[in-house]
Amino acid sequence: MTSPARHPGYVDSHAHFWDTATLAYPWLAGELQIAGRHGPEDLEAEAGADAPESIVFVQAECDRARWLVEVEWVETLALREPRIAAIVAHAPMDAGDETVDALSVLAARPLVRGVRHLIQGEPDPGFCLRPGFLAGVRRLAGLGLSFDLCCTSGQLPSVIELVRRCPETSFVLDHAGKPGISRRELDPWRGAISRIASEPNVVCKLSGLVTEAGPGAWSLEDLRPFVAHLLASFGPGRLLFGSDWPVVKLAGGYALWLEGARKLVSHLGPQAVRAIFNDNARRTYRIP
Repeated sequence: MTSPARHPGYVDSHAHFWDTATLAYPWLAGELQIAGRHGPEDLEAEAGADAPESIVFVQAECDRARWLVEVEWVETLALREPRIAAIVAHAPMDAGDETVDALSVLAARPLVRGVRHLIQGEPDPGFCLRPGFLAGVRRLAGLGLSFDLCCTSGQLPSVIELVRRCPETSFVLDHAGKPGISRRELDPWRGAISRIASEPNVVCKLSGLVTEAGPGAWSLEDLRPFVAHLLASFGPGRLLFGSDWPVVKLAGGYALWLEGARKLVSHLGPQAVRAIFNDNARRTYRIP
């Protein structure tokens, strides 16, 4: 009997933790399947022997007024779970002096390496190009913080312009810009990805794709043309594996996506695979 294949250690560049007894997460009212507490021990239990060696916590959209409480809670988790190696925190990017103060506070927290202010739920397609938002994003460069872009594929044109207007800021595109995988829509997403990838200050997460494909309805063949275009556009040197756990539980779970992601890049050489699953996340979020 052959033993199962062993994979090298990897970084999960996109995981969430939450506890509704500590903070309110209004959006979870529509996702009762995953609304219970999810902590590092639950991720480890689900991933088993193939758990990540380092984890980037990404803000989980709690009550936005309590963004600092979320950071402090995750810092407490990290004292018990040292694999939490970096935090991408929420900060209000369009609030003038409040933005300046919030970013100063976050820049002083050792685990905070980046900021995210969700774009995806904004009805105004030009929301991220408002002067106040641009000013906030531009401040990040001087503080050594990156900005995670979480947007829908339809918002990519505005996001591309945001990136171009903030050339000194480092950007991380979450979930590959949320393509219409469930609708088999490669275009216009494909063209937008080519354009944003041409900007040198952007990397992209190989994450969230199975959720966009739809629960229980996806196969690797559904994902393959999207991943192929990401590889062609960003190359293995600018793609980062992320689980989007526990949201990924809505579309099969941690182990299924991890195995699928590995298969989707298995044709690459070991150095390229290591870049996607380890080195790129460490460089982007400054993880030793």
